[in-house]
Amino acid sequence: MKRYLLFVFAALCLSCCGKAPSEGPSMPEDGPVVIHTPVPTFAKGADISWVTEMESKKYKFYASDGSATECTALMKQLGCNAVRYRVWVNPSDGWCNKEDVLTKARRAQALGLAIMIDFHYSDSWCDPGKQPIPAAWKGKNLNDMITAVREHTTEVLTLLKGEGIDVAWVQVGNETNTGMLWETGRLSSSTYKDFCLLANGGYNAVKAVYPDALVILHHSNAQDLNANKWFYTLVKNGEAKYDMIGLSLYPSYWDDKLSAYPDWKPYCTSAVANFKTLHDTYSKPVMLVEFGMPASEPVKAKAALEYVMDGVKSYDWFKGIFYWEPESEQSRNGYAYGAFSGGYATIALDPFKN
Repeated sequence: MKRYLLFVFAALCLSCCGKAPSEGPSMPEDGPVVIHTPVPTFAKGADISWVTEMESKKYKFYASDGSATECTALMKQLGCNAVRYRVWVNPSDGWCNKEDVLTKARRAQALGLAIMIDFHYSDSWCDPGKQPIPAAWKGKNLNDMITAVREHTTEVLTLLKGEGIDVAWVQVGNETNTGMLWETGRLSSSTYKDFCLLANGGYNAVKAVYPDALVILHHSNAQDLNANKWFYTLVKNGEAKYDMIGLSLYPSYWDDKLSAYPDWKPYCTSAVANFKTLHDTYSKPVMLVEFGMPASEPVKAKAALEYVMDGVKSYDWFKGIFYWEPESEQSRNGYAYGAFSGGYATIALDPFKN
């Protein structure tokens, strides 16, 4: 009798609760299960796109107790709640292609870090001084280029979604001060519409794969209000679709005339004031998607980051700050604006811990 009652009880539990927990979620008919990662109210992020390449060169990263720690996990220990990864179309060495991005995104997803994807739409670096067309896209007319942007964006994001990876933000272009995919998408006071059409191709592709992801249009030099207003007014006039203003801020670049790094405070002061003006003018949330200071001056780097964070803490429309490649070092990558020394984080990142 006791065995019979146990059997009936077990059957009732199964009928009420459905599948056993060990079976996990079922796959919906319309696609993969995406494991939702909460989007932080304020992103404290890091672009660590170099991490896999650095690992291939046997570089290691260390926690404060001296233990070797995988870089993504170390960023979380240091207070980061988000990461950013750049994507290149067909890079010659393979780094930052879609498969490499997937490798890095798997780590971030497993750690519960929100993810930003930064499309360069190039085979290599894009910035205000260069926006080269990928080799495979050369010779395309505007309509075919829009299609290429849409297909590339869809391909990369679908690859991520197919592994259940969530994406919170997507940059359609990197530091597109004067457009992207030159000359087709060069942006000027008279030729801004083609850039806007290209950007909309990326926007539409993002929303088709990740409807809730926020699309960012990215301009450098957060300290230069006139340059930023010029850009965001043109994309407004051209009816470019985007959800968020993304800016870069590097407050203290080396000055040969001074033989030193200039004072960081003037640029930071201007940037904090500009954030509000841009938000009020264009009715968009704002994010600092790139920030960097001289790695050799960690005390000043910490002070600059604290200054910006204090300056925006009362603005609910200011959505976060991403330190650009903090894990890099002059001796390892030839980059002087990270926040590590000998594989250890400096105090530059301490404001993210609070």
